[in-house]
Amino acid sequence: MLVYQATKAEFMDDVDHDVIADHITTAFERKLHRANPREVNSWKNSMEYMYKVLNSDAIPGGCGVAIEFGVPYTASRIDFLLTGRRDGDHDSAVIIELKQWQALEAIPTKDGIVRTFVGGAHREVSHPSYQAWSYSHMIENYNEAVRDAQIELLPCAYLHNYKVSEGYDPLLDPAYLEYLEQAPVFCSGDALKLRDFICRHITHSDDGQVLYSIESGKLRPSKSLQDALASMLHGNDEFIMIDDQKVVFEQAAHLAREARRTGTKQVLIVRGGPGTGKSVVAINLLVRMTNEEMVCQYVSKNSAPRNVYSKLLRGKHRTAYIKSLFRGPGKFHEHTGAPLDAVIVDEAHRLNEKSGMYGNEGENQIKEIIAASQFSVFFIDESQRVTIKDIGTVSDIKTHALAAGAQIHEAELFSQFRCNGSDGYLAWLDDVLGIRAAEEDIAALDYDFRVFDDPNEMHAAIAEKNVETNKARVVAGYCWEWPTSGQSNPSHREVNLPAHDYSRSWNLKSSDTWAIDEGSVEQVGCIHTCQGLEFDYVGVIVGDDMRVEDAKIITDYTGRAQSDASLKGIKKMAKEDPERAARIADEVIRNTYRVLMTRGMKGCYVFCTDSSLAEFLRSQVPQAHYTPAAAAIPVAAEHTLES
Repeated sequence: MLVYQATKAEFMDDVDHDVIADHITTAFERKLHRANPREVNSWKNSMEYMYKVLNSDAIPGGCGVAIEFGVPYTASRIDFLLTGRRDGDHDSAVIIELKQWQALEAIPTKDGIVRTFVGGAHREVSHPSYQAWSYSHMIENYNEAVRDAQIELLPCAYLHNYKVSEGYDPLLDPAYLEYLEQAPVFCSGDALKLRDFICRHITHSDDGQVLYSIESGKLRPSKSLQDALASMLHGNDEFIMIDDQKVVFEQAAHLAREARRTGTKQVLIVRGGPGTGKSVVAINLLVRMTNEEMVCQYVSKNSAPRNVYSKLLRGKHRTAYIKSLFRGPGKFHEHTGAPLDAVIVDEAHRLNEKSGMYGNEGENQIKEIIAASQFSVFFIDESQRVTIKDIGTVSDIKTHALAAGAQIHEAELFSQFRCNGSDGYLAWLDDVLGIRAAEEDIAALDYDFRVFDDPNEMHAAIAEKNVETNKARVVAGYCWEWPTSGQSNPSHREVNLPAHDYSRSWNLKSSDTWAIDEGSVEQVGCIHTCQGLEFDYVGVIVGDDMRVEDAKIITDYTGRAQSDASLKGIKKMAKEDPERAARIADEVIRNTYRVLMTRGMKGCYVFCTDSSLAEFLRSQVPQAHYTPAAAAIPVAAEHTLES
């Protein structure tokens, strides 16, 4: 997805007539959301500088120009893209990251990170060369047309307001040499140098053909986190972190080193919604810290991701080594001796107060993890608490960190890497489910979301998506009983919808790696087998615990199965404090479907037992986008040239 597309000649004409910012703004608001004044000013200012750079007959007028070009599978956008041909037959695309910065501070201790004034405050952000290089790498990795046609991608950065100091300058600090070589940086007074850079790689017009190839190129399915872990532990960079992912990763790595060097206890709290890359950063931290010879463990309450990662490592590492890397949070109360160098807590919102089968061991899992580690990082999304026992909150982590004498740090992940990078879909979903109101009208979902009237058709559509990659699954709310006697019997059908002649098994208890097992698409998974993991496509059966009344979604915990442990104790609570019980049950049910409906990288298909809910969901989909057979199209979130 791109916002503005033209030839170089058309771009120059738009700038000449002072309409370039208007055209970008109109397209931006038609495809995404309302542009704020800061974005409009940044477009107007930066495009004037790009006009100067391109104002030469040496750059053909038929070259392609793209502004705000979406990076595959992310919420990030490339500021300026120029396409053409070198020597007449080699396709080229110059990627230009535009910045309006005037000053910055180098941070040599953090790879590819600088500090500058942006968004009203001094913040740590990616070095412009790293940012441009990482965008180029993402396109090359995921766009088949770029690989097949061998389109040469040339990333660079242009800080047109930044004046380089004589002698030492933080922008050019030797710590950034690797990225400066990959993506050269141009500053105030360098318009002609940037023009020469472009002219070395683009000598002939392409009449927009290269840009068309990139824009329409088929996107290869993203490498899932679990598929790449084994390679990552051998030191291969399977995931290039971009934007805020990179900032948070380097901050965490730095704090871990500081905790080990100084003996101080450090706690980092990282907020992030579904698909913002919490698990990607967490696993990369496990790899980095392990490679730096730290004693480090990855912790998650949900066993599903731990089981998947462990299975993929079998045969490559000893079982004891694998178990030492991945564990649940329930045994830290038994920790004695020196603290671990680092504990990485994924899905920290799922932590419980007590541990053990009967919930009677230990004192508090948050407190115990902080006590057992020199450095601990908690990745958290409070809107993903899905059981009555989930106590993980930012305030509780702070309370226990302060009590332990730890230094507290906070960070946030914003960029969207799941749901085709569509912040619009997530904002829409939260709004529709009544979790939080959207801050503005959603113009388009840009995500393959469909509502089915027949569960058999929905399941068949997911099965078809699963054929190529085994990365599509059907899941459901916990509204059907799961008797112990049938948990390993594939012929035992627990999820039954007689009105539609639909019956399937819950995910079999005989396997703890349902998410990657062959044949799992024939079964129905639940929240406990998919939270913390991702698929290409997910089908969601919404059961009787959610329906529509008076054009409003309501929840009903009595529609849940008796065997559902996530609301265990809710009836007793309802007798003692009915208002509290209703509030907690409502939060758990809404959060559960939010998690289930955000597991898909490319699409989510839904069937509702309540037909009114199905019609309601259809009515809420932005009509400008909704077509039942529509393919998923990546979209990007707000990213200003100033950021």
